[in-house]
Amino acid sequence: MKKIKIFFLFLVLVILPSNIVMADTGPKPQMEFIFQGTDEGELQIIRGELYECDQPDCSDAAPLEKLGPQGLYCDTIGCRATAYGFAPYHILEVEFSDEVTRRSNVFETGGFNSRYTVTVQPNDLLVEKKFSLSILESGVGIFACICILGIMLISGMIFFFIRRSKKK
Repeated sequence: MKKIKIFFLFLVLVILPSNIVMADTGPKPQMEFIFQGTDEGELQIIRGELYECDQPDCSDAAPLEKLGPQGLYCDTIGCRATAYGFAPYHILEVEFSDEVTRRSNVFETGGFNSRYTVTVQPNDLLVEKKFSLSILESGVGIFACICILGIMLISGMIFFFIRRSKKK
């Protein structure tokens, strides 16, 4: 009996995962920064920092904390930010391969999934909201459109059959 208990204890220890599992549910707001004016790869991004502000003049600017998936992540040609929730205003600061750190104008959060065009100028950055139909690009938007079309189709069929039955 003791051997059976030891065997089951061993079996449980083998079956249970040995690493810690972390879960983070739900989509997070994101910002995508598309850079223009980097002279076709001659100027590359070294690092970036996204500052968040509650005041329209960004007098209370504080860096976006790196917390789990939250943070600003840059490669040599662009940056992407993910957060649990963004402040209303932002400033983007990027260091480039020419050893110049450029700072952007104050810009507003554009939506849940925002896209921005960043124009690299000699001494600073110009960030502008890029128009996109991101709700239609997501599965939620497509599902909503299908539901609305389905409701319209069913309503039309009901209306048609009610009018048809009244004519008889």
